[in-house]
Amino acid sequence: MSAPAPPPPGLPDLPVTFRPTLTRVVLLAVGAAMFVVITAVAMILENLGAGERTSFVFVALLFFGVLALLSRPRITADERGITVVNITRTRRLAWAEILRVNLRAGDPWVFLDLSDGTSMPALGIQPGIAKERAVRDARTLRALTEFHGSGVNDVTENS
Repeated sequence: MSAPAPPPPGLPDLPVTFRPTLTRVVLLAVGAAMFVVITAVAMILENLGAGERTSFVFVALLFFGVLALLSRPRITADERGITVVNITRTRRLAWAEILRVNLRAGDPWVFLDLSDGTSMPALGIQPGIAKERAVRDARTLRALTEFHGSGVNDVTENS
């Protein structure tokens, strides 16, 4: 068994996770604040019955849940490939399945061109609030894909 080739300088050690951290913080903070405010309003209003108060809290939980789902996206890269976690779906991809990592001007997130001819959105890298970081993360993911997907780093067994 041959050892994997060392990564070129500048590539991060694996595993590495890419996620829109600032967006995640904003979404979860707004969700928590709205939950507290809506729940407080439900408790302060005197003319509400128990069922109405419960429905206020349920709506607050629902709102927080939606924002928590929106904060979920990430891309985790390891030696075998990447795991793309979008809002409601998770997909595991081997390095060889990823042909190209795209983040063009105006794109809301990274798109992965796959070997089956499809393109997949990867919401874990979004240029919305932190554009420079998103561009840097997309370049890093592209470099990882080129290094690992090229077969240079494959571990093979000799029989």
